[in-house]
Amino acid sequence: MNTLSAGDAAPLFSLPDQDGNPVSLESLKGKKVLVYFYPKAMTPGCTVQAQGLRDIQNELQQNNVVVLGISPDAVKRLPKFIEKEQLNFTLLSDEDHTVADAFGVWGPKKFMGKEYDGIHRITFLIDEEGNVEQVFNKFKTKEHHLVILNYLNNGE
Repeated sequence: MNTLSAGDAAPLFSLPDQDGNPVSLESLKGKKVLVYFYPKAMTPGCTVQAQGLRDIQNELQQNNVVVLGISPDAVKRLPKFIEKEQLNFTLLSDEDHTVADAFGVWGPKKFMGKEYDGIHRITFLIDEEGNVEQVFNKFKTKEHHLVILNYLNNGE
């Protein structure tokens, strides 16, 4: 797993959103894009993480930040997650984990003694020119949104 670092050019990608419409990183140039990778919609940790981002949407918009949540979930699973949790940002389906591979967040994981390949919970802030500004990889799911707000407000 070779995760992107601050200063790297973000890989250009296009993935289907919760409605099956393609969303590309290139179409968001001129805005900051918070690309957060999460393992699976409607699981406890992913739900708490998504709710936190939902609740700070106004602050994110004030900072010109668009949120894209990416998981290996099928498109058909995403609208249920959005509706159930009243999410106010875009979710993208990366079923073959091509984009996760490009960002370096797909790799070996351990859960309850079993090893498998999956998405690591890592978030990237992409700047207006398409470069990685910041990587968030040390956080608890319930504090994810606070770590991002702290960075946006204080640069830390």
